[in-house]
Amino acid sequence: MPRAPAMTNRHLHDVAVSHPERVVFPDDGITKQDVADYYHAVMARFLPEVEGRPTSIFRFPEGLAKPGFFQKHPMPGLHDTGHVRLREESGQLDDYLCPGNASAIIELVQFGTIEFHPWAARADALEQPDYLVFDLDPGYGVPWRDVIEAARLIRDRLGKVSLRSFVRTTGGKGLHVLVPLHATCRWEDARHFSSAFAHSLADERPQAFTAKSAMEGRTGRIFIDYLRNTRGATSVASWSLRARAGAPVAVPLRWQDLGRCTSGHAFDIGSASRRMARLRSDPWEGFSTMRQGLETAMGHYPPMKT
Repeated sequence: MPRAPAMTNRHLHDVAVSHPERVVFPDDGITKQDVADYYHAVMARFLPEVEGRPTSIFRFPEGLAKPGFFQKHPMPGLHDTGHVRLREESGQLDDYLCPGNASAIIELVQFGTIEFHPWAARADALEQPDYLVFDLDPGYGVPWRDVIEAARLIRDRLGKVSLRSFVRTTGGKGLHVLVPLHATCRWEDARHFSSAFAHSLADERPQAFTAKSAMEGRTGRIFIDYLRNTRGATSVASWSLRARAGAPVAVPLRWQDLGRCTSGHAFDIGSASRRMARLRSDPWEGFSTMRQGLETAMGHYPPMKT
């Protein structure tokens, strides 16, 4: 991505980006200005991923050369970024970051944000998840081809219970398979179904899959992480950068394009921008308006006994 000239401040979406020359990705020479320019370039598709949702951010105020931290609550100095007050599991009320426009995104980048991780529910319907996420996390020794086949298998299994799904790279090792829902779904239903689905597949193919989060036993198997389908859990947004060497990006794909994808981090800050510019249609066309329920699916995958 072309470098912006070094300057004290640059405005994007009316937000001043200070120290634009600061190197954020030291192994790649990518600056704070490059990060801001990237989000500006993909904003039309990225913003709907987080707009109006409680969102956790992964901040690196001094760049990746120093430790970063996740943050979900507002910090002093924010002027363009909204927040929502919600009740936590403890019963306590607290404010959560909730970006509402492009200026909020650039403001959070100004504060050192690299990654964006939204809830699977909107601020105006916090108790009603509108999508499920199955995170396919390959253990040591799992070939990438097996990850692709696992995603396709999950797609086909979901299709048999009348659920259409979508796929994206994570910017890491694996893939996400997402299932759009509708506003009548409850967190309890999302958790029960996703748990039963993942455990059923792991029980049927124990040499290939595990539904247990413990690190031991993952070698040679794919962890089907269904735990993101609980109230308060998050997953990385499509088109979000990842705070890793190479500046990889989580990118939505068409299923027919998956076979040409070479890894979970196949796209980076440059290639993701170019892909965005070339797209003639949304790879996830219909995702945001698709209305699917879990009633039929839960009949085939009833809640597990505890």
